[in-house]
Amino acid sequence: MLATLRNRLIASHVLPLLVIVPLMGIVLVYVLETQVLLPLLADDLTEQAALVVEITRNYPGTWDDPTQAQVIVEQTSPTLSARLMLLNPEGQLLASSDPNDADRLNQKIEAAGLVTATQGENSAITTYSQRLHAEVVDILIPVLGPDHHVVGIVRLTHQLTGVYQQLLRLRSVVIGVLALGLVLGAIVGLVLALNLQRPLQHVTQAVSQLSSGQLLAVLPEQGPEELRTLAQAFNALTERLRSLEAARRQLLANLVHELGRPLGALLSAIQAMTGGADQDEALRKELLVGMQAEVQRLQRLLNDLAQLHEQVLGTLELNRQPVVLAEWLPRILGPWREAAQKKKLHWQAEIPTNLPQVDFDPDRLTQVIGNLISNAVKYTSRGQVSVSVGVKENELWIQVSDTGPGIAPEEQAKIFEPFYRGRMSRRFPQGMGLGLTIARDMVIAHGGRLELQSTPGLGSQFTLWLPLH
Repeated sequence: MLATLRNRLIASHVLPLLVIVPLMGIVLVYVLETQVLLPLLADDLTEQAALVVEITRNYPGTWDDPTQAQVIVEQTSPTLSARLMLLNPEGQLLASSDPNDADRLNQKIEAAGLVTATQGENSAITTYSQRLHAEVVDILIPVLGPDHHVVGIVRLTHQLTGVYQQLLRLRSVVIGVLALGLVLGAIVGLVLALNLQRPLQHVTQAVSQLSSGQLLAVLPEQGPEELRTLAQAFNALTERLRSLEAARRQLLANLVHELGRPLGALLSAIQAMTGGADQDEALRKELLVGMQAEVQRLQRLLNDLAQLHEQVLGTLELNRQPVVLAEWLPRILGPWREAAQKKKLHWQAEIPTNLPQVDFDPDRLTQVIGNLISNAVKYTSRGQVSVSVGVKENELWIQVSDTGPGIAPEEQAKIFEPFYRGRMSRRFPQGMGLGLTIARDMVIAHGGRLELQSTPGLGSQFTLWLPLH
């Protein structure tokens, strides 16, 4: 029965009602009976008895003359809601509003609170009457004479049968309210369970579709906060999977493109050499240089893929060591200075001599800086490529600037994504769009960050920030 979440949710709403509501009903009836109805009845009878006491004060001879006492009883009993008795100080019955008490006149009455009343104190007791065969509320109020001695006792006895009938009616009402509450609780539990079940079913179906390789659906983000959070997480997962699938397809397309061109060039060179081109020394040397360039291009491609594979698997390891920046930077910038000058670009490098010693992986950062300068040289047709270094607060910064075409604002947010190539990049067929992705991840692995500032038509600035400690 409780195998489904819906039934458990309904039970979670109904079972507490089955326990709490009946207990509340029992407590409510008990409190009404013991703390409300009976005390109110006792107070009302006490007020009525006090009124009779005041009447008897106007007739001092009442307690010595049974006939006069009977007259007072007959005159006042119609206004009372209980049986009225007048007793002398010894507890003997002088008069009663109940004709069945005629045989008990001048006899001592057995009452639980009689001793208390003869001592001059009021008595209000709930007890069982053997004569009436019912539970009664017995009120006894002493009447004091001028010398403050008890001259008589007024007794009012009220059967609780009517009160219990009211309580039974009250219990019926309480039971009806409880039953209605249970029904409403079951309905509310069902509605809430269905409201929780539907989003969970949607998530379950979406996960099943995802596991079976079907199209990824976007879930509506509705319902309680936890379910909205779950739907948001699933939608983020599906979006991530879509991106990975698009990246996988892009990777395959890029691999076909990047591998096809150099392999085709190598095949052509090999065919030319097997066809006799190796007999010409100059031609053979030209073909070998071209083949070497294509093999080096393939090697760079494999290096990029290896770096990407390490980062995807989370196995990127750093070989940190103390590096003297003033010695390390000129050494790695030399080849790029030659490349820029060969392209007739103005080269500028500002390297202060008082740079601190920093712990990092020099090979990894050589690759990062080489990638940034390579892009600057490649995309700058005329103008300047500059490298500057400095320290700001507790961070080292290395900036690579160019006067190239710049990067459009809508592309700047995507430039670090794997396999993404902007409009300007498409003019240069080489590369898979992995260089900046790898560079950024390497900088992040060092605890730093890579920032971009670019204005279309004015060039770009890539700034590498590394913590000094």
